[in-house]
Amino acid sequence: MSQRTMVLTGASRGIGHATVQRFSNEGWRVLTCSRHAFPNECPWGSGAENHVQIDLADPKATMAAIDDIRSRLDGRLDALVNNAGISPKAPDGGRLNTLETDLRTWGQVFHVNFFASVVLARGLKDELAAAKGSVVNVTSIAGSRVHPFAGAAYSTSKAALAALTREMAHDFGPLGVRVNAIAPGEVETAILSPGTDKIVEQLPMRRLGQPSEVAAAIFFLCSDESSYISGTEIEINGAQHV
Repeated sequence: MSQRTMVLTGASRGIGHATVQRFSNEGWRVLTCSRHAFPNECPWGSGAENHVQIDLADPKATMAAIDDIRSRLDGRLDALVNNAGISPKAPDGGRLNTLETDLRTWGQVFHVNFFASVVLARGLKDELAAAKGSVVNVTSIAGSRVHPFAGAAYSTSKAALAALTREMAHDFGPLGVRVNAIAPGEVETAILSPGTDKIVEQLPMRRLGQPSEVAAAIFFLCSDESSYISGTEIEINGAQHV
């Protein structure tokens, strides 16, 4: 069998970085997309050659990057993982609510967290169809409830992405492409907000999730083990949602 290929946005840290590691260990070729240049200290072999620097907050740049990505493929794409996301904070680090978030911030958040996902999926539709591939959108527990740290723009963009996942599953299904989402809860990454420990005390499992556990769910949804799963959102939160 030929080597499988994945395109991953938001690859530079946290869940994205763990996802690169998991898929690389499984023998996949991973094309990473990030607004940052490929770091010299990153251990992934041939990583620089498989990296696309792109600012997903810029719609024109996102559309232009599709040609670059397609040129790196052999006409097939086994998986697209839309992991990139931003959650701006107030100057004091606090949560931005609906009364305080300016329209420019709303637009920036939605371009990265929502619009980029459908733009990339549509632009890579033929390659995904050729491989009977899979799309995984990374949403959030904040998309279904008010969160003490996640801002209103972030939360509503993730709720919209969950709805988009259902719509895409309906539209891409006839092409043989499955579309699903994962909704992480409190995961131990470098961007945890102060006070997260108070949330952890109330979780049924009494611990943070690990990026590798989220990456495992993403891998499952991109593998043949989930060949009849489409249009669903898997919650990865230690029962925080119950």
